[in-house]
Amino acid sequence: MQKPQILSIPLSAPPQDSAGQRALVFDACHVGVVLRAVLFVETVLGVGAMYGADTLLEWLARLSLLTGGALPATLVWLMAACSLKLLLQRLGTHSQFAAGVALGALAGLYACAMLALAGVGEAPAWLASAASGALLAAALVAALVLRAGGRTPAATTARLAELQSRIRPHFLFNTLNSAIALVREDPAQAEALLEDLSDLFRHALQEQGEVVTLAEEIALARRYLAIEQVRFGPRLQVQWQLDERAHAALLPPLLLQPLVENAVKHGVEPSAHGGKLWVSTQLRGSQVIVRISNTLPTGPVPYPSAVPSQGHGIALANVRARLALLHDVQGEFSAGEKAGCYQVRIALPASTAPLHPPSSHEHPDC
Repeated sequence: MQKPQILSIPLSAPPQDSAGQRALVFDACHVGVVLRAVLFVETVLGVGAMYGADTLLEWLARLSLLTGGALPATLVWLMAACSLKLLLQRLGTHSQFAAGVALGALAGLYACAMLALAGVGEAPAWLASAASGALLAAALVAALVLRAGGRTPAATTARLAELQSRIRPHFLFNTLNSAIALVREDPAQAEALLEDLSDLFRHALQEQGEVVTLAEEIALARRYLAIEQVRFGPRLQVQWQLDERAHAALLPPLLLQPLVENAVKHGVEPSAHGGKLWVSTQLRGSQVIVRISNTLPTGPVPYPSAVPSQGHGIALANVRARLALLHDVQGEFSAGEKAGCYQVRIALPASTAPLHPPSSHEHPDC
């Protein structure tokens, strides 16, 4: 049995990434960032092209000329920022901001040079182009800084919510009562139950990085369901359909456990005959698909405290927000009833290429 390390690291420690390095606030490597940057620059160019354009055709002509210089410069700025990601991560927040503005000024000069080579304009406006590039870059970097800063309160709120849900008195008491009942009948199972409980609490209370692998989240969900399996017995039927090729995908910590807990609480516990729960992972092209499905409650409730409730959707909202902060438009989240079951579907970008040939993988009926 591993020795528990409850609260061995203070929760108030400064935010760091999974490698213990300084947080990067200037990350231009996300597809969503690229799309927003291009849309922002094109919007500014569209407004600027209105000056001196008397007709729609003149506006389109001016916008086309400006786009021919500004769009390649914007892509160069994004590629440079992404390529220098590791170098920028060593700098402080203000230094990262200054580096982004400097790269924007260079991109502005690059755009001016392209327009000059194309013979647009009488004389190259080098200073104006550099200033415009720096100003646009400053706005983009400020948006990236705000987006990165949004991770800390979202992660903190999610952590507190998960700690509160996982250390709820009834869950702890039910687990301990199950262990007490097993001490004489099956000491080995009682010991395994307490080990799972210890691992679950230790994982919840120790300091987490910004991301973990899907394999780690699956292991945590297994511990939780092993505890609940002792409590519900045959009323809880769990089916795992796991694709190991998908388990290197990255996601925020403590993401799957609250979804599995919701499935047990709202799908299995209120049902007189119990219920089924499916957890599946699948590597599909460049995406990893995670599904958590459960049957809907049927029949009279087995005991008064199991009366089904609609809930407040806090766990689902936290998962959706944290997934969007980490993967932006590359992450997808949906939840709802489907074919007589309730299903949560998460799509993540795959971290590695397939290492093994695809294996037969079937999804549950619902």
